[in-house]
Amino acid sequence: MTLPDLPRWAARLGLCALLLIGAPARAEPQHGIAMYGAPALPPDFVALPYADPDAPKGGRIVFGETGGFDSLNPWIVKGRAPNAIRTLMFETLLGRNWDEPFSLYGLLAETVATGPNRDWVAFTLREAARFSDGSPVTVEDVIWSIETLGTGGHPRYHAAWSKIEAIEKTGPRSLRVSFNTPDRELPLIIGLRPILKKADWEGVDFAASSLRVPVGSGPYLIGGFEPGRFISFRRDPDYWGRDLAFNRGRHNFDEIRHEYFADANVIFEAFKAGTVTTYREASATRWRTAYDVPAVHSGEIVKSEIPHQRPSGIAGFVMNTRRPVFADWRVREAMILAFNFEFISRTLNDGLEPRITSYFSNSFLGMDHGPAEGRVRELLEPFAGSLPPGALEGYSLPVADGSRRNRANLRRAVRLLAEAGWSVRDGALRDAAGRPFRFEILLQVGAQEIQAAVDIYTGALARLGITPTVSVVDAAQYRERTNSYDFDMTPMSRGLSLSPGNEQRLYWGSQVADLPGARNWMGMKSPAADAMIDEMLTARSREGFVAAVKALDRVLMAGRYVVPIWHSDVSRIAHARELHYPSKLPIYGDWLGFQPDVWWYAE
Repeated sequence: MTLPDLPRWAARLGLCALLLIGAPARAEPQHGIAMYGAPALPPDFVALPYADPDAPKGGRIVFGETGGFDSLNPWIVKGRAPNAIRTLMFETLLGRNWDEPFSLYGLLAETVATGPNRDWVAFTLREAARFSDGSPVTVEDVIWSIETLGTGGHPRYHAAWSKIEAIEKTGPRSLRVSFNTPDRELPLIIGLRPILKKADWEGVDFAASSLRVPVGSGPYLIGGFEPGRFISFRRDPDYWGRDLAFNRGRHNFDEIRHEYFADANVIFEAFKAGTVTTYREASATRWRTAYDVPAVHSGEIVKSEIPHQRPSGIAGFVMNTRRPVFADWRVREAMILAFNFEFISRTLNDGLEPRITSYFSNSFLGMDHGPAEGRVRELLEPFAGSLPPGALEGYSLPVADGSRRNRANLRRAVRLLAEAGWSVRDGALRDAAGRPFRFEILLQVGAQEIQAAVDIYTGALARLGITPTVSVVDAAQYRERTNSYDFDMTPMSRGLSLSPGNEQRLYWGSQVADLPGARNWMGMKSPAADAMIDEMLTARSREGFVAAVKALDRVLMAGRYVVPIWHSDVSRIAHARELHYPSKLPIYGDWLGFQPDVWWYAE
């Protein structure tokens, strides 16, 4: 039964009146903003909780990287640019505290304000904010940056731009951004847009890849570079923001250097030789066995384990559903059944790392594995007819008996393949027309542990009558092929936060599935997933938000898009003994904002 027109409008007006009560207080400029509730740090905070404000300045840290770079523009699809340019040379209006799920504090902007519906956001720039050439950061720079990134930058910037109704200058140092779409994360997203100097790009094709050094407002400058070999960043002694509370205890190294090598094995040897001074170890087995070297025994190299509380994310072998061979969920389930996780994990890492059981496992956001209940079921039921089996009923990854042969799971895989129209004839899996089941596994050079897993995996697939082609390409080819979705199956890793939001559209959204350079590698187009992301972005309570994430997790897992591997609840960093980090760790652990941000050098 619906309300007549007049009472309905009266009800709406009444609701608006209720929302407006207290709105001026909530719209007052603040020192920070949180996705839900209020930011944890007070206006007079001294430093971020995981930064040591007394950390010494000086020294250097040297990272090892695989591949190379051919561009210094990290905001476009073309070219390969060092990611450190974004984090070391350029700043955003607000900065993130990685000890909260999602809270931001003033950086280039001294205040932020937003309405109760978050349909607009306003910023006031700091009067002292400067680019590295000494020129002030202006409102015009901010407006130009948001528009340029949204129209000519990487696809990750496009979605938020499409939701902007207007950007207007409201004062000498202030601006307001209005939105045309309900999305409570948008004020925070805009606060995290990198701000570029408009005049620095005059007469320059922003979308063209080049080695032109851009002007930023961040704590570091490029000290030197040679494509394919190294890039060095030196701390700017005239950095405008060095005394901000947000920056105390951060940006401590005089030099941050990235050396480029052919593969991870060469990086490890360079680390042991002292050319590289920090090394993240991805293998639990190597962490136990490969560091029995004199430098570790003498204390010249320190092994640090950094715990975290973030979701597992997803890592494994993604199947490109744009390819007909992987369009059927039963085929994708068969691929998962053929991956003998228990045996592969025991062989490669002594079974020390747990398997990823869902995209948000290892956190309160992860789905429950039984039937959907409560609000989660309410959200999914309108899509029941289009959801793959398991989304509502419950889905869990298959478990093998631990033996190499994995007989039970392979038998289940054979049955599913038969249901999908595939059967073994003349020693090969074929469709009804006799065409063999063929696909390529695309790998990047230097991924030894992944290569070892693929070797075992292809042996299991051979028992199903499948002989995939394994292609190993360099970093440039790999980037080009994944950007254009020119692959059948390839390793994929997506880190996920405790406050997932608009980036989920870039990872799984239908709108970007055919957009080159987006992150939806599996090519999924799921109305249910799109609706759950919408629900996440418009939820007004923490409980409603969590239910939407759990529902999205179910849609992703039941889609069988990825053959999951393992994750770790600690990061393993081996480093020179002169490198130190604070005793208080952020909840995200070794993540963005940790190394090199709050580390320091001391003899």
